[in-house]
Amino acid sequence: MRSWQLSPLVLTTLSVGIVASCGKTLSGSVKVDGSSTVLPLSQAIAGAFHEVTPGVQVAIDVSGSGSGFKKLCAGRIDIADASRPINALESAECKTHHVDYIELPIAFDSISVVVSAKNTFVDCLTVSELKAIWEPAAEGKIKTWNQVRSTFPAQPLTLYGPGRDSGTFDYFALAIVGTESSGRKDYTQSEDDTVIERGVAADPNALGYFGYTYYAANKDQLKLVGVDNGHGCVRPSEQTVTDATYQPLLRPLFIYVNAAAAARREVAEFTRFYLAPASTQYVAKLGYVPLSAAAQATRSSRFAKGVEGSALGGHGSVTGVKLNAFDDDEEERTKALLVQ
Repeated sequence: MRSWQLSPLVLTTLSVGIVASCGKTLSGSVKVDGSSTVLPLSQAIAGAFHEVTPGVQVAIDVSGSGSGFKKLCAGRIDIADASRPINALESAECKTHHVDYIELPIAFDSISVVVSAKNTFVDCLTVSELKAIWEPAAEGKIKTWNQVRSTFPAQPLTLYGPGRDSGTFDYFALAIVGTESSGRKDYTQSEDDTVIERGVAADPNALGYFGYTYYAANKDQLKLVGVDNGHGCVRPSEQTVTDATYQPLLRPLFIYVNAAAAARREVAEFTRFYLAPASTQYVAKLGYVPLSAAAQATRSSRFAKGVEGSALGGHGSVTGVKLNAFDDDEEERTKALLVQ
């Protein structure tokens, strides 16, 4: 698994508040699991946190958003990383086990469609073409590139993507295929995005998708594919996420904190550290798009007050959510929920 390190400048900035509040006297452990998309950020923040609180062991694993929610609701972890909002079934599972959670948006991400840097013929795909590739009806039938577009070569179409426990799979299926958790199964699946990255990079005929940060870390081996939703070809970037033109593949990312675990000092301090304004510098450095200042203030207040439940209503993947959806504006959240 790739290791992500904070720069000394960012580490120093992040450390100021935590040193004042607890420093090296804090001890205990924090268990985090879930999304591979959120993994790089959680690893970076955990590394920085450990530098100033060596007595706390933050154990981070990756098993996909769905699996992370299962473990959170079973009381097996303190924090779940998630690349989609929790859904109704998962919320019900938490309720069954008497586990309350605090939903905290941490950044926005753009799901990146990629081909190998060796690919010479794919620059942009329409949403309709992506659907034709990934929908269930394509299984065993759409096998070559010229079946996607007649001007493409009659080369084999090799597909890589997240597994079924992945929040990225769920979101992509909703945005492109039209139904969450729906899609063809005859492709190389992995909850580890590095497997997808390496597979696509090595094969000029491969196509895959994952969070933008994995593209950003491997720009020399991969090529971004633009997405045309009927308004022209758009590639993911901070600008196209901010102005919401990279549709329908931009989405918010979250951490979910077990409310009972948040009563433990080490979990509370790690979460505050995660939400600290200085961490925004590293959010951007990794290729995510930071929340607005208003949204950052809202989430910190949400955690400080112990506000439980989901700001997006526990509906699972929701398309069309914009950066201001978490600015403590009920109207904006309502608009977000109407676009599904």
